[in-house]
Amino acid sequence: MIAAPEIPPEFAYPQDTDTRFSSDTDFSEDPDGRSGTTAKGKGGKKGKKAAGEKGKGGKGAGRINGHHQENGMENMMLFEVVKVGRSAMQSVVDEWIESYKHDRDVALLDLINFFIQCSGCKGVVSGEMFRNMQNSEIIRRMTEEFDEDSGDYPLTIAGPQWKKFKTSFCEFISVLVRQCQYSIIYDEYMMDTVISLLTGLSDSQVRAFRHTSTLAAMKLMTALVNVALNLSINMDNTQRQYEAERNKIVAKRANDRLELLLQKRKELQENQDEIENMMNAIFKGVFVHRYRDSIAEIRAICIEEIGVWMKLYSDAFLNDSYLKYVGWTMHDKQGEVRLKCLTALQGLYHNRELNARLELFTSRFKDRIVSMTLDKEYDVAVQAIKLLTLVLNSTDEVLTPEDCESVYHLVYSAHRPVAVAAGEFLYKKLFSQREPEEEGAPKRRGRQSPNANLIKTTVFFFLESELHEHAAYLVDSLWECGAELLKDWECMISLLLDDPMPGEEALTDRQETALIEIMLCTVRQAAECHPPVGRGTGKRVMTAKEKKTQLDDRTRITELFAVALPPLLAKYAIDGEKVTNLLQLPQYFDLEIYTTGRLEKHLEALLRQIKEIVEKHTDTEVLESCSKTYHALCNEEFTIFNRVDIARSQLLDELVDKFSRLLEDFLQEGEDADEDDAYQVLSTLKRITAFHNAHDLSGWDLFTSNFKLLNTGIENGDMPEQIVIHSLQCTHYVILWQLAKLSEGSSRKDDMVNLRKQMRAFCMMCQRYLTNVNTAVKEQAFTILCDLLLIFSHQMVSGGREHLEPLVYSPEDSLQSELLSFILNHVFIDQDDDTNSTDGQQDDEAVKIEALHKRRNLLAAYCKLVIYCVVEMRTGADIFKQYMRYYNDYGDIIKETMSKTRQIDKIQCAKTLILSLQQLFNEMLSELGHGFDRSSSSFCGIKELARRFSLTFGLDQVKTRDAIAMLHKDGIEFAFKEPSPQGEGGPPLNLAFLDILSEFSSKLMRQDKRTVHMYLERFMTFQMALQREDCWLPLISYRNSLQAGGDDDTMSVMSGYSSRGSSVRSKKVKPPAATAGTSAAKRKLPEEESSSGDVWQQSIQTPVMLPSPHLTSTAMRDPKRGRDDSYMGVYALPHEQQAPPHPHPHQQHHPQTPQHHQTPMDYNSQVTWMLTQRQQEEARQQQERAMNYVKLRTNLQHAIRRGTGLMEEDEEPIVEDVMMSSEGRMDDLNEGMDFDTMDIDLPPSKNRRERSELKPDYFDPASIMDESVLGVSMF
Repeated sequence: MIAAPEIPPEFAYPQDTDTRFSSDTDFSEDPDGRSGTTAKGKGGKKGKKAAGEKGKGGKGAGRINGHHQENGMENMMLFEVVKVGRSAMQSVVDEWIESYKHDRDVALLDLINFFIQCSGCKGVVSGEMFRNMQNSEIIRRMTEEFDEDSGDYPLTIAGPQWKKFKTSFCEFISVLVRQCQYSIIYDEYMMDTVISLLTGLSDSQVRAFRHTSTLAAMKLMTALVNVALNLSINMDNTQRQYEAERNKIVAKRANDRLELLLQKRKELQENQDEIENMMNAIFKGVFVHRYRDSIAEIRAICIEEIGVWMKLYSDAFLNDSYLKYVGWTMHDKQGEVRLKCLTALQGLYHNRELNARLELFTSRFKDRIVSMTLDKEYDVAVQAIKLLTLVLNSTDEVLTPEDCESVYHLVYSAHRPVAVAAGEFLYKKLFSQREPEEEGAPKRRGRQSPNANLIKTTVFFFLESELHEHAAYLVDSLWECGAELLKDWECMISLLLDDPMPGEEALTDRQETALIEIMLCTVRQAAECHPPVGRGTGKRVMTAKEKKTQLDDRTRITELFAVALPPLLAKYAIDGEKVTNLLQLPQYFDLEIYTTGRLEKHLEALLRQIKEIVEKHTDTEVLESCSKTYHALCNEEFTIFNRVDIARSQLLDELVDKFSRLLEDFLQEGEDADEDDAYQVLSTLKRITAFHNAHDLSGWDLFTSNFKLLNTGIENGDMPEQIVIHSLQCTHYVILWQLAKLSEGSSRKDDMVNLRKQMRAFCMMCQRYLTNVNTAVKEQAFTILCDLLLIFSHQMVSGGREHLEPLVYSPEDSLQSELLSFILNHVFIDQDDDTNSTDGQQDDEAVKIEALHKRRNLLAAYCKLVIYCVVEMRTGADIFKQYMRYYNDYGDIIKETMSKTRQIDKIQCAKTLILSLQQLFNEMLSELGHGFDRSSSSFCGIKELARRFSLTFGLDQVKTRDAIAMLHKDGIEFAFKEPSPQGEGGPPLNLAFLDILSEFSSKLMRQDKRTVHMYLERFMTFQMALQREDCWLPLISYRNSLQAGGDDDTMSVMSGYSSRGSSVRSKKVKPPAATAGTSAAKRKLPEEESSSGDVWQQSIQTPVMLPSPHLTSTAMRDPKRGRDDSYMGVYALPHEQQAPPHPHPHQQHHPQTPQHHQTPMDYNSQVTWMLTQRQQEEARQQQERAMNYVKLRTNLQHAIRRGTGLMEEDEEPIVEDVMMSSEGRMDDLNEGMDFDTMDIDLPPSKNRRERSELKPDYFDPASIMDESVLGVSMF
């Protein structure tokens, strides 16, 4: 409606043309001078004034706000006042209005400089510039005077001084328009000048100008909308008064009043037209361009303000012509802009009177809003769900069942704000329809309660969602909006215990199980007052009101369930799953109420039911629940302790006596024992083990009987596996409880000696069971043994427990070897080798996942021994070498182990890493032989593993300096350790290992590279340096990786010719292959001048060696630099021969047979020998073979890296799109899309991608949007 009226031709606002700045190009002029098209004022009224007006400010000096101005320069008074923000803004505006009435040119100059200063520009607009220059020229001049040293400006500067600047700035503009709304804004001068200036600034390529002026223009537009709204109300009132006066009889009609009303209405209409012209100028000159600005903050400002306009003045702005901008911008790349779209729409949908005008918009953009519930940004997803809740309140017909289901699943999201918003949506949709209660009728309770059907609905929803393990998440999502429903425990108990009413359908067994689980979760939520695990960010401080509510709820829980729990247990005593959940309820009781509420008889009933359950069940979960219930009730602070303790002791006496009797008979029978006897022993042992987990059974001598049982199992070898497993666990608990007593320091010396003997005997027993034929028994023995070794390690004496030092136990080498062998044989195996065949693909997958989880626990148990130095760190080499092969299964565990060991001892960790590579290399040699192909997958796999190890060292070369140096030292020694299998003259057996070692060269500091190079030359002979055959390429490659930047101390990014030379090289020279030296050439880190002296244990005397040509090095030498004198030899090439990637054939030599400890030849003999023996053609062929080998090796590396699908830790992360699908797919929404040049009238959408169904196992907010959604026309 606002954009419809034609604007008078004399009002020169900027035309709706294209904004062609491509990015945030600050401090540059507008290339096309577009701001020059903006005129200052209407019809040239600003430039020339009447004669009477010129005298007011013609001297160039005047007063404003009581302050002098000199030479037309204003004193920034407005900006200072707004920046401080202490004065009342209305008084500041009133002073400015007075100065405007005195001399409007001077006042406007003050206002113009205010906007310039608010943009962070140091320039000042003089009076002469204001009178004689167009806005485009003024803006260009101000751009030239902008401070280029800093990109900050008042709207973005951090700090308390600028914290409230934006609020004060916006308030000033609002108050200015409000105070001027009756006269000044209609003088066709002030507003025209301000709008013209802001429009020109908003089109600047300087971000500060664009951001500040857009904010000012949008706030100015909002203030004008308020003025237009007041004018519209006044026009309606005037029209009613006119109609009322005109409808009077002629005798009572006042004609003069009619004329006054007509005149007033005419004036109001003229003012309304004037305001509409101003708003049209701002909308078309600023909003239409800036809502698609390249800066997200500017786009967010535009969308936020248009939402305010539509909400304030819905008659004019709430139509399809304006709503389309919000709809289009919901596809914005930045989350903050999408968030502003949703909050703007929430303000509209909240008012039900506006729903009729939003029908077309809702139908067109509903799918987009629904997809935003899976937005990558959680804040956006939350607001999208809240918006859909408002849409649901307005009408039930808009959202389809599919739309609602996509929101329902989000109640299980791990992100609590998303889940709570989805819970409110679910509550509004499913639980808003309540049965009306008759007035005066008694309140119905139990099954007849109005909540009964709603609770059933909750159960049905929980079962249909197929996420039965997440009842706690569902309850937490509904807690804030439906706490009254979820706390109706009386109704839940009635649904479980009472018989159904006539005509009412009873709950099924599955529904009863779900209801009990939901009931337990509601009790836990009320008693603990914090979200379930995985949702809370930490415990928050509860208010006094929340604490009172918590106490009241716990009291009510105890009063209800203390009475209802025994009959519930009696009804469901046989059902293990129901009993397990019901037995957790006493943990949340206020036990004092048993006494104060005279509920002792119910306590006795509860204890009887628990004892019966223990006798009936052998399931571990049920027994552990009974044990925890006894532990919760046995609290010495309450008077019921004695009663519960007696019941517990009686139960344990019976169990232990029964176990001793059955065990004695069972052991005497030996091989003649039948299955019934074994079952009786096992069931009793299960019960004792479950109770020993939470209760101290030291009063009963369980170690002797269990140790006897385990020893018999070792001797006979036919003991049932479950008996052995539970006996191992029970014995483990015995030792831990004894240690807990000793830790308190109140035990005798005999107890410590006894524990020491028992612990060592039990460790030996577990070690013997590592060789058991049964896998489950071996896994149990291994897990317990690792736990005991960790508990009784040298670290147990820390923290003031020095008296426990006699208990410290360090494993022998044989035990360490057995533990490592167990890991290698039972963890690092193929998936198919460890799974049992089951019927059904789903069951088979579940078995595989369970088996993998078990193997991960075993590996983690052993890695903890490595991390805490219980076993030697070098044993971790067998673990580290599996990093690549089993990356998907154990990569996170192995990587964390490497990280922890590096924190403990960097050098030892480095030696362990190189040892793991050496082991793999030896295994490859034994498999392929010494003549293996270096392009084989085995060798390339080892090299890729070395590269991955190298990435784990990070970027700080100083911290890892010694470790990297030691790694190279060990690697070099290993490479030359074994002599050549071909005899003298051939390469050492392990020489190819240098190719693997070169992956770590990039982690060496430059001065350390020279040291490592000199250490390498100690193992080389003169003839080795001359060899160019394929078998010597690893040595050549490794030497080149050490020489790349290693002998150049003059490299500096601050030196002129060096930086220019490196820049030219980086653009024009493409290395033939990427070696490990590449990253060293790219990074320049702080370095020390001295090499790592403590790594190299003796001084190195470097023989005169011949530097090899740089065949594969990626670091090209600056032609202006020469070598150090110490490196000048017969291969010192001319500078013009060193740069090309393919050396001149004269650089090659015929290979000589190397001889160790050969005396170096003198210089002349070397030259003579080189000239006579050089064969040009052979050298060229050798060079080509070397290059082909490097290329082949690089290609294989890339193939392996693509095949493994591993992530690079040190590489730049891939920038994800705005939205992601729940299946992990990504689609770039705005590919090829530039917000600066986007057309407003977008083509209609033809192909719209269906929303992907949310998988129940994953709740990462995500969705798929394709490129076509931005090419959508609104209507």
